[in-house]
Amino acid sequence: MTTADPHQVAIVGAGFSGLCMAINLRRSGIRDFVVFDKESDIGGVWRDNVYPGCGCDVPSHLYSYSFARYADWTRAYPKQEEILDYLHRCVSRWKLESHLRLGTEIAEARWRPQEGLWRLRDTAGTEYTARTLVCGVGQLNRPRYAAVPGRETFTGAQFHSAAWDPAWPPEAFAGQDVAVIGTGASAVQFVPEIAPHARSLKVFQRSANWVIPKYDYAFGPASRWAFRNVPGLRLALRGIIYTVVGETLLYSAIAGSALGRGVQKFSARHLRKQIADPALRAKLTPDFPIGCKRILISDDWYPALARDNVDVVTDPVAEITPDGVRTADGTDHPATVVIHATGFRATEFLSPIEITGRTGTRLAERWKDGASAYLGIAVPEFPNLFLLYGPTTNLGHNSVVYMIESQVRYIMRWLEAAGSGQVEVAEEALAAYTANTQRLLSRTAWAAGCTSWYKTADGRLVNNWPRRSFRYRLATTRRRARDFLTP
Repeated sequence: MTTADPHQVAIVGAGFSGLCMAINLRRSGIRDFVVFDKESDIGGVWRDNVYPGCGCDVPSHLYSYSFARYADWTRAYPKQEEILDYLHRCVSRWKLESHLRLGTEIAEARWRPQEGLWRLRDTAGTEYTARTLVCGVGQLNRPRYAAVPGRETFTGAQFHSAAWDPAWPPEAFAGQDVAVIGTGASAVQFVPEIAPHARSLKVFQRSANWVIPKYDYAFGPASRWAFRNVPGLRLALRGIIYTVVGETLLYSAIAGSALGRGVQKFSARHLRKQIADPALRAKLTPDFPIGCKRILISDDWYPALARDNVDVVTDPVAEITPDGVRTADGTDHPATVVIHATGFRATEFLSPIEITGRTGTRLAERWKDGASAYLGIAVPEFPNLFLLYGPTTNLGHNSVVYMIESQVRYIMRWLEAAGSGQVEVAEEALAAYTANTQRLLSRTAWAAGCTSWYKTADGRLVNNWPRRSFRYRLATTRRRARDFLTP
């Protein structure tokens, strides 16, 4: 079955990216668009991740749209529930409800040259058409499991942190022997929540991470009153966080500058201050420069690992057994609950949607050696296709919402310029952009010899933007017509 007349714009994904696009279409007066999402609610990563302690490591007043700055955050760093509520408020404010097609998973998108349209098909077989396709499915939407055998044999409770079983609130871990595989951004949030309740908790660490303090705190009534009533206060705070914390301090660690080495010393001091045991401190000291992997921000991660009922295991996980976890040294670690905090398949952009372009080439085939897109937004041979939060647009130092807004503004300019016609980025433009970006990435801390979700299996960096975020804003401010084909 095919739906009626083609939409002007079809958006896939109702998280921060897709909703930002939808809101800006509404703000510009465009009403003929639809937003698809495979789940029954909006929110993307902030809908899916509901593990205990889930929150953002970007300060509240920077983690919002610039056109919808929020006054009522309750904490310096927002929790999952508040972020999801904020997105629901945005949906209501811009009356997006009638544009949403929730519970609709797009399985295939194919460009039809003879029609000049994208033809989409969902998993139920219904087809839709649109002149422009915008994919905002994000980079962190498909959980990844460690490549160890035996997961299906485990007889206890088992789940991924990104698919947390609601039957397991923190207090449910009382009397349980818990195995946590992974020590990334989700583990540093949920382990401190469940550790006080568990009988025993073993954290299986592949490599240590650099951690800096979060200094999180609740906003009191006076602060919240000021945010609502003092003109310019939220904007000033947003600017300070963006410039001083993000573009200066954290970016210096990625760039490997002298200031970045100072951030590493600050992180090492944080470790020494919170971990008194020399043996545990040695386990938790990274063997790579700060910034190579995602810098973690936490006040309570180290104290949780120092608890008497918590052990950090550095021997590699060899397999999962019916009764727990076996490490490479042959030791069996009994467990009644196994939690996989092993991140996402972040380099598999847009998967599992099958997208076929003008020449019949599938996007997955084009990207088999690593994803690339012009400014992370456009791909040759795929007319009127735009990506949000695509390759080389992730950040390790600032708010990705800022990047998303830059992309949406850029797409809006091209929609206006193209009108009802077609627009496609040139191969030469993508080749030049990719070569320059890879050259810049090779100079960052990310290129050091650590494993991270920023890299493909063969070590190519495909996720991150290598410069300060304001440079990306400048790059997307200029609409270089010579870089695009408009047949």
